[in-house]
Amino acid sequence: VQLQASGGGLVQAGGSLRLSCAASGRIFSSHVMGWFRQAPGKEREFVAAIRRNSGNTYYADSVKGRFTISRDSDTLYLQMNSLKPEDTAVYYCAISRTGLAYNWKNYADWGQGTQVTVSS
Repeated sequence: VQLQASGGGLVQAGGSLRLSCAASGRIFSSHVMGWFRQAPGKEREFVAAIRRNSGNTYYADSVKGRFTISRDSDTLYLQMNSLKPEDTAVYYCAISRTGLAYNWKNYADWGQGTQVTVSS
């Protein structure tokens, strides 16, 4: 599986960005697609995930109500609204082959990451 993330950039607090992740390869309906982020000096953390078969979505408490994960065929999106400086991080898309997981170690396939910077 290959994942290509894009859409990051610099935005002021309160602004919006939309991340995209184009996936190719052997992707099955049982897979879960997710977004993670990693800020400097911090561990990679779960942001959101979506089940490919049901479309059910899951969010970290820190982004609930502000971020929306969605999927169109094999392209994954993350709509980020009301951005805060603490959302600044490198954002990664990933695929879990073993079901829903909130720990990045359970995700086998990763995109290259896209930088999101929110200025105050």
